[in-house]
This record gives sequence, C-alpha cells and structure tokens, in this order.
Amino acid sequence: MRDHRMSADALIRPSAEVADALARRAPVVALESTIISHGLPRPRNLQVAVELEEIVREAGAVPATIAVLDGVARIGLTREELERVAAEPDLRKLGMRDLPPAAALKASGATTVSATSFLAARAGVRVFATGGLGGVHRGWTEDQDESADLDALARTGIVVVCAGVKSILDVPATLQRLETRGVTVTGYRTDEFPGFYLHSSGLPVEWRIDTPAEAAAIARARDALGGFDSAIVVANPVPKELQLDPDLHDRVLAQALEAAERDGIKGQAITPYLLDFLVKGTDGASLEANLAAVRGNVRLAAEIAAALAEDR
Repeated sequence: MRDHRMSADALIRPSAEVADALARRAPVVALESTIISHGLPRPRNLQVAVELEEIVREAGAVPATIAVLDGVARIGLTREELERVAAEPDLRKLGMRDLPPAAALKASGATTVSATSFLAARAGVRVFATGGLGGVHRGWTEDQDESADLDALARTGIVVVCAGVKSILDVPATLQRLETRGVTVTGYRTDEFPGFYLHSSGLPVEWRIDTPAEAAAIARARDALGGFDSAIVVANPVPKELQLDPDLHDRVLAQALEAAERDGIKGQAITPYLLDFLVKGTDGASLEANLAAVRGNVRLAAEIAAALAEDR
C-alpha cells in the first residue's frame, strides 16, 4: 500500500539563504507575493519585488518572499522564482484556507496576508511586512464580509508591520474586531491609527512605540507570558508628504463605493474592484502612496527583526 502521508518539511521549504539565516538566528523578514502577482502591472511588479528585497538587505536582514509553487510553500524565492510569480498568467491568489488544496493538488499561487503570516510563522520567521491588512468590510451587518486576515492574525504569533488596514474597509469595526480577537495593535511613532493611503485614519491607537527595540520587547513579553498565539501589529503610517491627497481619496472612494453598489460587486471581488477604481480614479496616485507605505514598512520590519535577533 502506498504511503500518502505528507510532512511539513516537504510542504514548507525555506531557500538555502533563509534556512541558513534561521539556523544562525539572524534577522529574516517575510514578504507577501500577491503584490507581485496581483497588485502591480508588468514589468513594474518584478522591479518592486526586487527593490523590496534589497531594502531588507540594506537594513541587515534576509528577505523571505513567500509563494506556493507546484504545491510547495517557498520561504524565500530565487530570482527565477520571483520572475515566475511576476510573469505567470492566472496565478492563483492563496489565502490561509487555500493552502491544503494547493499543497495536495500541487497548485501554484501568490500568498495573501493570511497565508504569508501563517507560513512565515511555521517556518520560524518572526517578522512580516506588508502594505495594508484586510478587515471588516463596509456593510458588514448585511453581508458579514470579513477578511481572513483577522482570523489568521488572531492565531499566528508573528509581528506584522503594516500601514493600517485598507481604507476601503470599515476601519473602526476592524479595530474593534482585532481587539476582540486579542491582536495587539501598536502605532509606530504615532498616537493615531494609520489610514493606509493616508497618514492617519483619525482613530486613536492604544499603544504607541517609538523604536524597533520597543516592538521587539513587546514580542518577547508576549512569548514570555505564554498562551498568546496572536500577532502584534505595528502600524507604521505613510509619511504625510507621500500620502494620497485626503480630499482626492475621500472623493474617489465615495465614487468607488457607489459604483460597486450599482454593479453588484460583493465578496472576494469587492477589494480588487475598489482598489483598481482608486488607482484609475487618482491617476495612479493611490498606487504610489501604497508603495511608499510598503517601502517604509519593509525597512522598519528589517529593523525590528534585527532587534529581535539580539536575543539569540
């Protein structure tokens, strides 16, 4: 009889560079791959992927861009694998729930926040950088549409550096949901929760930190207390001079929400619809603000990873 058992070692495979860094307990930063496959046009997507990895290296850490290729979760991609993610048409978008079928059916896909955070933590990577988190959608009381990111972060002990949650969402409800699920939220050098494209959402944040060392200390305290399997969110605002014009943001977002209602867009289709509408409606300014935020988050994540590595 054939043995059909699978092992984590066979399904989650760090690159040689990442495996070496983890063995040495050197700083490593996880990066998602959906921004490469679904978030940017070609060939800029590959250029940005390479740029983000270089930012991690310049800050003294090892980048671990994550994707699933032929059923295997790759923790750290070679240049050829980055090019494949950037160029392969119709690459799947994999959330945490999609990982078992992708592994069993040897499918390939880019990983979202939920899948990336899960795979990173399983591989032993302690810090993850992204743009904006998913959350509770507007109109939740009617559709009960909520991103899988929230549940994944409630069950994954990782530090996530982001620019808040996507501003197309119900941000107050998302913050409430994070509190309910026991996810620690901190503001990096800010007393207000960032607004993704915007420097501030106008909502207060309970805990402010001002150094990467403070973020690392919170992670150590969580681990020392025990019983915490939830993430620590480090909300890092895009600089004011690089944010999307707030008036333009509000005007175009209102138009986007109206168009989505008119076109009957719901469920998984709503986020890409609204984000694409914003890119077009702002002549690309929203995309540039997003990338500015991601660059800052990646740099900060590398600094936090370095601070965490000091406890080795």
